[in-house]
Amino acid sequence: MPGYAGLVPEAVPQALRLDRYVAEYLGLFSRSQCKARKLEARINGKPVKLSRMLKTQDLLELSWTEPDAEGLIPEAIPLRILYEDDRVAVVNKAQGMVVHPGAGNPRGTLANALCYRKLLRSGRAPRAGGIPSAESGGPRPGIVHRLDKDTSGVIIAAYDDAALAFLSEQFKTRKVRKVYGAVVRGAPPLPAGRIAGFLARDPRNRKLFAPSVRGGKPALTYYRVIRSWAGYSLLRLRPLTGRTHQLRTHLRHLGCPILGDPLYGVRDARFPQAALMLHAKTLSIIIPGESRRRDFKTRLPRRFRDFIRGLER
Repeated sequence: MPGYAGLVPEAVPQALRLDRYVAEYLGLFSRSQCKARKLEARINGKPVKLSRMLKTQDLLELSWTEPDAEGLIPEAIPLRILYEDDRVAVVNKAQGMVVHPGAGNPRGTLANALCYRKLLRSGRAPRAGGIPSAESGGPRPGIVHRLDKDTSGVIIAAYDDAALAFLSEQFKTRKVRKVYGAVVRGAPPLPAGRIAGFLARDPRNRKLFAPSVRGGKPALTYYRVIRSWAGYSLLRLRPLTGRTHQLRTHLRHLGCPILGDPLYGVRDARFPQAALMLHAKTLSIIIPGESRRRDFKTRLPRRFRDFIRGLER
């Protein structure tokens, strides 16, 4: 049975329910899944209910059952693997690949591909045709963090719930270092700086996010201009938080939207066919079973190199 053990950090607010902590801070699974996973908890050695309020420095011990991969179809989709063992996989995700199945895209996602790889690593041979049935699969791979469909680059996933909890806690406590590359229209007002504030749903379009002065979640991004051309810049971005659409929202707010961004940008007359020029270049994180951080790095993809060559001709 998978499990988790750790101390409740000081950053946790007062009177936070245990099930909310599991969902919102540890990122193990949603509150609605706690009962489905038969989650059991002990605090300071004593069994407690999921409604228990947590206190700083409580020793929390969790155990739960792993669900079957019902509804997730394993698929033999080629991936660019940067690192893989029996517990985790680090992938250089291609632009255009969706991370999780959803309405309209039940197949062809990173989760489908990782489910297939998990089967192969566990010795479960695929059936004829190369694709095993969904019922034959093991646990769902746990995508620790997300990249938008049109964002390429480094992403890490866990093959078991304990590894998922170990990696998720590093993201929650901001021990993970992420670096992105982006081509933007125009240039920031300074060659280097920070973008800070709160982000919330855009009241005019609930599919988007926008800076907010009335609530929302804190977001912080550091940027540096690497190169500039007439009308365009190549930026190095380091987000310290991981909000949805954070980099895309921050750069639009800064006045230099990412080139090719269909949500937060504008159509570019010189490069009308440009796809989103955002790439997760580096991820530094501790792998389960190790004590030191590893740096997983990728080079800027071809669309970036072709763009730069086109400007410098």
